[in-house]
Amino acid sequence: MSGERETFSSRFAVIMAMAGSAIGLGNIWRFPYIVGKYGGAAFIIVYILASLILAMPIFLSESVIGRRGGAGAFGSMRRLAPGTPWKWFSLLTVITPILILGYYCVVGGWSVQYLFKALSLDFSGSGADVTKYFSAFTGSLWKPLISHTIFVLVMAGIVLAGVKKGIEAFTKLTMPVLFVMIVIIAVFSVSLPGGGKGVEYLLRPDFSKINAEAIAAATGQAFYSLSLGVGTILIYSSYMKKEENIISSGIGTAVSDMLFAFLAGLAILPAVFSAGIAPSEGPGLVFETLPFIFQRMGQEGAVWISSIAAILFFFTILTAAVTSAISMLEAGVAFLVEEAGMRRPVATIALSLAVWAIGILCILPFGVFDALDSVCTTWLMPLGGLLFVIFAGWVIPSDVLREELTQGGTAPFNIKIYPVVRFAIRYIAPLGLIAILLSQLI
Repeated sequence: MSGERETFSSRFAVIMAMAGSAIGLGNIWRFPYIVGKYGGAAFIIVYILASLILAMPIFLSESVIGRRGGAGAFGSMRRLAPGTPWKWFSLLTVITPILILGYYCVVGGWSVQYLFKALSLDFSGSGADVTKYFSAFTGSLWKPLISHTIFVLVMAGIVLAGVKKGIEAFTKLTMPVLFVMIVIIAVFSVSLPGGGKGVEYLLRPDFSKINAEAIAAATGQAFYSLSLGVGTILIYSSYMKKEENIISSGIGTAVSDMLFAFLAGLAILPAVFSAGIAPSEGPGLVFETLPFIFQRMGQEGAVWISSIAAILFFFTILTAAVTSAISMLEAGVAFLVEEAGMRRPVATIALSLAVWAIGILCILPFGVFDALDSVCTTWLMPLGGLLFVIFAGWVIPSDVLREELTQGGTAPFNIKIYPVVRFAIRYIAPLGLIAILLSQLI
C-alpha cells in the first residue's frame, strides 16, 4: 500500500466508527425479542455483566493488536509475532466477516424494502394486510435480490471512499442522528395506549427465567452486538492515533452499544404490548408486527404521525445495518490492500461482488442463510475472539500490553485497573470462550 496510512481524526471519530460497527441489526432486530423471551430487566442485567466480564477483554485485545500492529489481523500478527504461524490463524478473522456479510446484507436488504414501503405510505392506510408483507416479500426471488443489491452498493460506496472521507464521514454524521431517531421512536412508542406495560416489562426483572440458556443468550448477544471476533474492532483500532486512549474508547463504545440496545427495547416493546402481541414473538417483532402497528395508527386517524414514525423507524434500521456492514467489509478490504497489494477500489469491488454472490445463495431456498448464521455465530466468532485474547494475553510481551492499555504509563485510571484488565484478558475471557465452544459441542 502506498502513501501514509489513514487514521481517524479524533476520539469522537473513533468512538462513532466503533459504535457504528457495534450498533447494528443485533440491537434493533435481535435484542428486543431476546429480552422478551428471557425475563426483561433480568436478562439486561446478565447482558451487561457479560459485556463487562467477557466482551470487553476481547474488545480491548483487538484494540491493542490493531493499534500496535498498525494493520489488519494478518499484518498485525505478522509484525507482533514474526516467524510464528499466528498470522495464518488470523485468516479466520478475514474470512468470517465476509461470510457474515453474505447473509447480513440480505437482512439489510429487507430494511431497504421496508423503507421503500414506508416512503410509499403502505403502512399508514387501510390497504392490504401488512402482516403478510414479510412472508410475501421473502418468498419472492427478485424483490429480495434487488433490495440486497441496493444494500451492497451503498455499503461498497462508503468503503470505496476510504477511511476519513467514507467511514469516518458517514459514521460521524449518522450515529448522532441514529440516537436521536431511536429516542424519538421510543418516546412515541411509550406514549401509545398500553405502552406502559411494555416499559414495565422491560424494567421489571423476572429472575425465574434466568437459566443456563438465558446466560448463553446474554453472552452471545454481548458478543454479537459488539462485533467481536471478526477483526472489525481490530481494523478500526489500526486507524487509531497513538495518543488515543484505548480503554476510554472501549468504554465509550460499549456504553453507546448498550444504551442503544436499551432504547431499541423502549422503541419496540411498548408498541408490541400496545398491539397485544407476545413480546417473545421472535425476529418478526420488527418486520412483521411493527408495520401492523403503524397501519393501525393510520387507521385511527393519525396518518401523518404513522407515516413519519414508519419512515423514521425503517431508516433507523437501515442506517444501523449499514454502519455495521461497512466495518466488516473494511476488514477484508484492508487485508487485500495491505497483503495482496490491491488498490482500494479493486479490493472493495472484488469483495462486494463476493458478498453479493453469497447473498444470492442465502436468498435461494437452500437453507444457506440459516447454515451460515449458525456456523458464524456459534463457531467462527467465538474462535476469533479466543484467538485474539490468547494472542494479546500470552503472545504479546506484557510490557507492550501494559504500554498500550495505560497510554505508556500516562493514564492514572488505566494504570489502576490494568491488573484486572490483564487478568481478564489472560484468564477470564479465554476460559469463558472455551466454555461457550464446549457447550455447543455438548
